[in-house]
Amino acid sequence: MASLFNIFTVFSKIGAFTIGGGYAMIPLIEKEMDKRGWISEEELPDIIALAQSAPGVLAVNVSIFAGYKLRGIKGSIAATIGTILPSFFAILVIAMFLTNYQDNPIVVRIFNGIRPVVVSLIAVPMINMARKNNKTWWAWAISALSLILVAFLKVSPIYILLVIIVVAFCIYYYKEQNDQRRKEGRKD
Repeated sequence: MASLFNIFTVFSKIGAFTIGGGYAMIPLIEKEMDKRGWISEEELPDIIALAQSAPGVLAVNVSIFAGYKLRGIKGSIAATIGTILPSFFAILVIAMFLTNYQDNPIVVRIFNGIRPVVVSLIAVPMINMARKNNKTWWAWAISALSLILVAFLKVSPIYILLVIIVVAFCIYYYKEQNDQRRKEGRKD
């Protein structure tokens, strides 16, 4: 069982060394959790899905769910504080010292150079999750269609999720009805 201090330090490391937060944290979270045997590769997508559906910041939500799985409420608190503190101190330092340099050409170039890295840090875990979870052609089709609808046609993800939920329910209901008819047909 992971100690609260160990949970705190691991999530502090994750929070401190992930530029971009949110999705950019997923590869490091996956690596750290898998290395310690805390969360399996199969459990991480479920935790991420829960974290996305809960209100709030993704990184904090993932920390809450992962910490809870490890040590309950105390684990959630340790993981959350560990994730938040490095960002808090970084923002505090930036606010105290770097606000005078925000228009400095060197600082602007540094941040412009960081942007493509952050994009790739976000893209890689999404591609890896798609590979692991899209086992059928229709799962790939739904993923591709959702990407096109959200990225290019600016359709709200809420509508896409609602449609998928309704369609999935209808398919489930239809299959249940067919199974029920088959069972009743065999009884006669």
